[in-house]
Amino acid sequence: MIERSEFKGKPLIVLKRSEDDQYPFSFGLSKAKLILENIEEIKKFVEENS
Repeated sequence: MIERSEFKGKPLIVLKRSEDDQYPFSFGLSKAKLILENIEEIKKFVEENS
């Protein structure tokens, strides 16, 4: 489940496991860019540790 929000006027993306997720994962544009720049290493990390 994905939502859009904002914090201090800056856009955020919020990732939730379900509607009732008490601890969603949220990040802004700079972290989103960092994630995209390193997506292959993130995928590799998940594969190696699943």
